[in-house]
Amino acid sequence: MRGGSQAKWVVAAVAVALAATACSSSSDSSSGGSSDGAVNAQGVFSYQSAEPQRPLQPANAMENQGGRIVKQLFTGLVDYDPATGALRNQVADKIETTDSKTYTVTLKSGWTFHDGTPVTASSFVKSWNWSANPANNQINSDWFSDIVGYDAVHPDKDKGAPTAKEMSGLKVIDDTHFTIELSDTVSYFTYKLGYSAFFPLPEGFFSDPEGYGQKPVGNGPYKFVSWEHNKAITLAAYDKYTGTNKAKNGGIVFRAYTSPEAAYKDLMSDTLDVLDQVDSTDLPKYKDDLGKRAVDQAQGAIQNISFALYNAEWTDPAKAKVRQGLSMAIDRDTITKTVLNNSRQPADSFVAPGVMGYKAGTCGDACKYNPEKAKQLITEGGGVPGGKIGIIYNSDGGHKEWVDAVCNSIRQATGVECLGDPKPDFKTSRDIITKKAVPSMMRTGWVQDYPLNANFLRDVYGTGAAANDAGYSSAEFDKLSHEADAATSVEKTADLYQQAEAVLAKDMPAIPLWYYKTNSGYSKKVQNVKFNSFGDPVYTDVEVKK
Repeated sequence: MRGGSQAKWVVAAVAVALAATACSSSSDSSSGGSSDGAVNAQGVFSYQSAEPQRPLQPANAMENQGGRIVKQLFTGLVDYDPATGALRNQVADKIETTDSKTYTVTLKSGWTFHDGTPVTASSFVKSWNWSANPANNQINSDWFSDIVGYDAVHPDKDKGAPTAKEMSGLKVIDDTHFTIELSDTVSYFTYKLGYSAFFPLPEGFFSDPEGYGQKPVGNGPYKFVSWEHNKAITLAAYDKYTGTNKAKNGGIVFRAYTSPEAAYKDLMSDTLDVLDQVDSTDLPKYKDDLGKRAVDQAQGAIQNISFALYNAEWTDPAKAKVRQGLSMAIDRDTITKTVLNNSRQPADSFVAPGVMGYKAGTCGDACKYNPEKAKQLITEGGGVPGGKIGIIYNSDGGHKEWVDAVCNSIRQATGVECLGDPKPDFKTSRDIITKKAVPSMMRTGWVQDYPLNANFLRDVYGTGAAANDAGYSSAEFDKLSHEADAATSVEKTADLYQQAEAVLAKDMPAIPLWYYKTNSGYSKKVQNVKFNSFGDPVYTDVEVKK
């Protein structure tokens, strides 16, 4: 999602969770944040956010700003324990398979949507079929491409119109049972089911998708209250929620900030309760400012800058050398130590540490600072198109300082003109990127949707993938990804995906910069604030003091 090994527990948890043919529930035993104050269970807390790019529909939430809210409004078949990363059942009672190709899902009884209607097998199947239909313009429709019949519902653009409205691989047996048939073996498919695209939808949604996108009705721990565009989205705890993660507070206000520095000031004055990320200006001092309320921990995320490969001037195969040269011109070590105050780890691969299948050094020499080699490769590749590059980024995310530093490094090392191209907010920059209207380069950070290297590779660089902002397409990469998906175990899948990653190091559709950490903090008004490996606070565990 638009976000030595760290967080080693993730690797072990994934291996155990994915080896099983059925998932079993587990309790949240995560630790962190003091709990020494009297608690107001009805208290509402505020969180630093921004205006979502799209309506709040489960399969339309690829970017963080909308995705983090959708995940509080809806609950899927499974989710991930915030303390261990292990798969745990939510709406699903069990998910069974003998061949990693055909799955039988049994739902728990008693789950309801916020409008009181029951969550049934049809709630999932209708949601998935609607979301896969290209007429409904859901950004994450390709997440259903593993299912038999997806090609008939959502054919490639060069293969004509859809010939079906429902995927033949989905069958409702009764209210609490349905089956999923995949076109090929996918060893980790159960783990993918925790992603928001697979959330259920209530029956009322289908008669008014647009209206429900503005006033969503979900089945999650929080229900929708209001959306003041570009200001705030307010949620309230759902008292009839039956999942394992029932809210310990009364609700959340996701406040839209156009300046991360302003959010930090509000946190210091206790008018904002939980910060998303500390801005680069305040990184050097936030631990001193906040003391025990400062957060500094590993996160399954990476910061990249991607090339607009859909532009004709970048399609010449020789430009791969130019892209490698530009990557070599970036002094990651110095930028992370100075501009980012050691809050990031220089990237040497396309996958974040702590994710199963991460392998150090897969980017090779292209991720090592080498000004002389950088100039040589750029010359051999025929030079940068137009003699200059610009990097589009959202100025409300605290990116200006490091973008400027990256451009300065490229300019000083190679003589190539490089400028940051700021857009006022996240939504504006993402709209440009989604429309494939970027002139040369763009910021494309990625936060794991599930902690397996496939999510950083196939879901970002596969031909036609929803998150493939670069427009990259490689028959070799796609072939290796397909072979990895068809492996008989998740461990083998992770190993085979490393071969696909090697293709990226050769083609360089994006430049890995550094791995994220969660650098955050919270106010004096809240306690028990913990962050998971996805970089999100465990919203339901936050306690508001009286």
